[in-house]
Amino acid sequence: MSDFLPTTKEEMLARGWEQPDFVYISGDAYVDHPSFGAAIITRTLESRGFKVCFLAQPDWHSLEDFKRFGKPRLGFLISSGNIDSMVNHYSVSKKRRKKDSYSPNGEAGHRPDRAVIVYSQKVREAYKDATILIGGIEASLRRLSHYDYWDDKVRKSILVDANADLLMYGMGENSIVEIAEALDAGIDAQYLTYLDGTVFKIKDLSLLPEGYIMLPSFEDVSSDKVTYAKSFGIQYRHTDHFNAKTLVEPYEGFYIVQNRPNRPLTQIEFDDTYALPYQRTYHPMYDYIPAIEEVRFSLISNRGCFGACNFCALNFHQGRIIQTRSHESLIQEAKTMIQDPDFKGYIHDVGGPTANFRSPSCEKQAEHGACPTKQCLWPKACQNLKIDHSDYLSLLKKLRNLDGVKKVFVRSGIRYDYLMYDKNDTFFKELVKNHISGQLKVAPEHISDQVLDKMGKPRRQLYEKFVDKYEHLNKEMGKNQYLVPYLMSSHPGSDLNSAIELAEYLRDIHHTPEQVQDFYPTPGTLSTAMYYTGIDPRDMSLVYVAKTPQEKAMQRALMQYRNPKNYHLVYEALMTAKRQDLIGFDKKSLIRPKGQFRPPKRRS
Repeated sequence: MSDFLPTTKEEMLARGWEQPDFVYISGDAYVDHPSFGAAIITRTLESRGFKVCFLAQPDWHSLEDFKRFGKPRLGFLISSGNIDSMVNHYSVSKKRRKKDSYSPNGEAGHRPDRAVIVYSQKVREAYKDATILIGGIEASLRRLSHYDYWDDKVRKSILVDANADLLMYGMGENSIVEIAEALDAGIDAQYLTYLDGTVFKIKDLSLLPEGYIMLPSFEDVSSDKVTYAKSFGIQYRHTDHFNAKTLVEPYEGFYIVQNRPNRPLTQIEFDDTYALPYQRTYHPMYDYIPAIEEVRFSLISNRGCFGACNFCALNFHQGRIIQTRSHESLIQEAKTMIQDPDFKGYIHDVGGPTANFRSPSCEKQAEHGACPTKQCLWPKACQNLKIDHSDYLSLLKKLRNLDGVKKVFVRSGIRYDYLMYDKNDTFFKELVKNHISGQLKVAPEHISDQVLDKMGKPRRQLYEKFVDKYEHLNKEMGKNQYLVPYLMSSHPGSDLNSAIELAEYLRDIHHTPEQVQDFYPTPGTLSTAMYYTGIDPRDMSLVYVAKTPQEKAMQRALMQYRNPKNYHLVYEALMTAKRQDLIGFDKKSLIRPKGQFRPPKRRS
């Protein structure tokens, strides 16, 4: 069946259904595109013969919407949507955002804060005995006790606050099928304690198989930062299907149990997921959903990331093992895309978390998984790292040779260190020649080695070599293409001296970032654990953390020191750091002395 799934009771009845098997509740508007997790899960269930209705952005102020389809035969599936609802609602300064790209016409206010908890509680209020299964990014990254930036405290597992029966974490195609088939076979949700990629609540540990790891209790991690750091360090080392153990977190009177992560998808399974009959757009009940623009004419070619940046949640959600779609699968999707009347000949992106990763980082990962205590690219490339761009380049060539395709761009993250480690320049040259849309976005994130080490990013010297090579290749090919570096302020490890070092670098390259990203402590990242505890959970060393609004504002202002609005903050930062040498009139100065600075005249 190729229509949208039922969104009203009338549409459900029109299909001849008296009762759905599942009702999927999402904090996003209904977009039936494989870049949306809700679409993947619901289409996967549909492909297995289950009847699924879609409840998008229900009104949480009453129970009416939650009773729209009646009680489903097997259960409610609940997700906040493609991103965490708190990140969706609030900036890093905790100010309410005015827009929501995942809602009709970009309007804010269509979902509650902590959507998974609110929706689950409403379902429980409407149907006390309903089976409630929670998943998606919000549930996944809050599966055990976690520091919550917005409350500035450690919160319990979201499974507890949501009063749900089971939590699915990570990418859930395999989990949802196993759960659905078990429920369909008459097994109660309370007995689904054996599935990879799930978290559940239990009172009797004797029911668990041997070999689990006991974490510190919620009471301990919420009252002691050292204990929190130790607990997170254990979790960090158990995010891989092949070597992770079952983790048990005690609470007063019960335990939260996390089974090991789900296995990576095979290429056939990955291809099958993207071959499902998506409508590839938003439901016709809406005028417009802005989020479709970024993905409508883009292709997802991989999943997972062994780059393992410490501020990124991918390590906890998708894992470090690369999974890829076949060329045939991607070409078929591209051909479907070409038939779209609005397609103008440009494939906007072919990638994923990191576009130029098309295979596991080394031969051992397929059997033994990623190393629990080592990273593939930091502090330098592992000696076992497999560096090869040939498959990705072959894919790009096939796509750009399709009838109807003018250009194929790469806009998702290019891991420039992996690119530089490739002794064969063929891909780099092809990238510059054929696959950049005027500017290439890369993510050095900072320039101070002290900060880069806490980010898990390559050192400054390698980035500067990359910049030189990029500029050389552009000049050689007669191209006028720019580099746009993503940079971050106030990451753990960054003090005022580090921020000033970054400002001096921006001065030297004559670059003023249009936008500045202040570090955002979101659940499930190593950097967030550092931010909260001031400790690096990997080795329990102390980490400097800028926490006061004033210091964070100074670090952010230094990145845009040329902006007259930032003068007083930059001046204060330089005086505090005793860097008066950067206040003056020569080329190395960032700002002029007080009294010598004139703000620009207002235009009449």
